[in-house]
Amino acid sequence: MIDFRPILFVLGVMLTTLAIAMIVPALADLAVDNDDWEVFAFSSALTLFVGVMLILTCRAKAGNLSVRQAFVLTTLVWTALPAFAAVPFAFANLELSYTDAFFESMSGLTTTGSTVLVSIDSAPPGILLWRSLLQWLGGVGIVMMAVSVLPLLQVGGMQLFRMEFAERMEKALPRAAQIAAWIGGIYAALTMLCGVLYFALGMPGFDAVNHAMTTVATGGYSTKNASIGFYDNAWIDAVATVFMALGSLPFLLYFQALRGNLRDLFADSQVQAFFAILLTATAAIILYLILEREWGVLNAIRYAAFNVTSIMTGTGYATDDFGLWGAFALPVFFVLMFIGGCAGSTTCGVKVFRVQVLFATARVQFRRLLQPHGVFVAYYNGKPVSDDVAASVMSFFFLFAVLFAILAIGLGAVGLDFISATSGAATAIANVGPGLGPVIGPSGTFATLPDAAKWMLSIGMLIGRLEIFTVLVLLSPRFWRA
Repeated sequence: MIDFRPILFVLGVMLTTLAIAMIVPALADLAVDNDDWEVFAFSSALTLFVGVMLILTCRAKAGNLSVRQAFVLTTLVWTALPAFAAVPFAFANLELSYTDAFFESMSGLTTTGSTVLVSIDSAPPGILLWRSLLQWLGGVGIVMMAVSVLPLLQVGGMQLFRMEFAERMEKALPRAAQIAAWIGGIYAALTMLCGVLYFALGMPGFDAVNHAMTTVATGGYSTKNASIGFYDNAWIDAVATVFMALGSLPFLLYFQALRGNLRDLFADSQVQAFFAILLTATAAIILYLILEREWGVLNAIRYAAFNVTSIMTGTGYATDDFGLWGAFALPVFFVLMFIGGCAGSTTCGVKVFRVQVLFATARVQFRRLLQPHGVFVAYYNGKPVSDDVAASVMSFFFLFAVLFAILAIGLGAVGLDFISATSGAATAIANVGPGLGPVIGPSGTFATLPDAAKWMLSIGMLIGRLEIFTVLVLLSPRFWRA
């Protein structure tokens, strides 16, 4: 039988942290004399009460977690936090139902970026800041989880990174708390640098802070209905493009670079593959826009680079409605939604390393067909890929495809059209943000979808963000009997 007391203790700590974070938007609303500060104060008090209660009642039993406890804790935390984070949305002057509020908070913490808010421009500063904070906290949270928890759970091939980084990290920093502090510091430094550049390029201070948090977190929430496109500034687009890409690289490699091993960042095969895919897709869209859509060269480079990076990294910003770019662009964006960035980053999707492992495994199988008696081994980053890693990655791809199909069919069953259902399923399970088409595309929102669709999409965001296995394993009766 699983002992839930250590799990609830950690959950209490997380809820207490969330409660403290709610004070920030409360102060923002209070500064402009907006009554919503009371909503944030109440929500903070409620969340703090529950968090402290869990800490006090379970602290005596807190300790090292077993693998089964880690599975339960990960899913419970990423379900409970959105539930409490939704309270300010539900009670603020936004006229949102709790379904809409939960969707918004789940989208925020999973850094998906889908929204049900229609009039973002007129939303109070506290709400705008809360949305950005959720994505910023979710971004650093997913990095910590990818570095410390998922490799131990051997989820979807993530054990590859336990082997790859364990020796170097143990020599450099023997304690997990130190690793977390370094990663948090790097994450905060990137955010501050991004915000300073936004401000220097003409973005108002409040907007610069919000967009810096959601850019580095590759979340995509904006303070404007038109997203980054509102500013119509090529230099702001360039800064956003760079920092979206930086947020998609492994944060452990940033740590190695700061220790003088800059070569590690660029020699990593996952980083190389990420940029190869990104630059190839960008070049293809640029050529398409110039040759087929008759765009100017500079405009094609500017808009293609920004929007391709935004979609592949799962950020979800938009500077133009790429849904209107024609028949070639849409399939490219649809495929990029699934790929995502690097493991150990804030980004989403299936992750580049899984695409590499799958490709290497498929190539080995192809060579075996040509030379049945040959001995061939799949390699990743110069090291052999073990059978358990290969099987884990292939299982991940299979479940990803199955869940995408189930979610798309479910969305179609509640009334969504084909484009909205398929792109909505893709954007949820890959944690991208906007879908395709006039309803949930870059120029639309998820507000008009039925409640059933919003709950399905929320579940899809959770499953996709927690790498599928972490959630699905809890549905096995054997897990609870073990």
